[in-house]
Amino acid sequence: MRIEGEFIMLSVVLRGMLISFALVSSIGMQNLFVFNSAMGNRMRRALLICTFVWVADTSLTTVAFLGMGALVSRYLWLKILIMLLGGVIVVWMGFGVLRSASQIELGKNDSQMPLKDAFASAWIVTFANPQAIIDTGVTMGALRGTLTNDQVLPFLGGIILATAIWFFAITLIIGILKNRLPKRILMWINIISGVIVLGYGVLLIINAFRLIF
Repeated sequence: MRIEGEFIMLSVVLRGMLISFALVSSIGMQNLFVFNSAMGNRMRRALLICTFVWVADTSLTTVAFLGMGALVSRYLWLKILIMLLGGVIVVWMGFGVLRSASQIELGKNDSQMPLKDAFASAWIVTFANPQAIIDTGVTMGALRGTLTNDQVLPFLGGIILATAIWFFAITLIIGILKNRLPKRILMWINIISGVIVLGYGVLLIINAFRLIF
């Protein structure tokens, strides 16, 4: 039974990681900021700036996930509403990722960004976009509604772990390869991510209708 329980928790962590990879890998303000940082800064500085972005993203995700999740767990009607709304938003996000897949450009900045500016910018690209905050809150709330209480922390841990792997991997890869990195690779990452996000949004909508009927 203990081994079975550990396997279930591991599967929850991996599910959180998969969904997080799909969401974080779409080219948005945070990723563009990380790309530009890796292109225009030395490796050690780029990794530190990447840490700033990850901490800011983790803060937003945790607040949205745990705060919205508590309300979703208490009220079934709210759970259904958020799953429907969250599903629609996730589908819209998936379409947006697919539409922008062929329009990716890596920024080029040869100047070193001051750390105080980098720290402020990391929080700005995470929190200064009202639509991003709304999307994160609704999406994380919808995800929380599909979990039991015992699965919340492992799932959140998977989400946070995946974002760390993604941001730091991108920083390392771009920092090492710089201008030799083909843009076509990033395009295919966006296409795959868009399909996964789109599919999960449809699944959220289906689960909401199952709760209704």
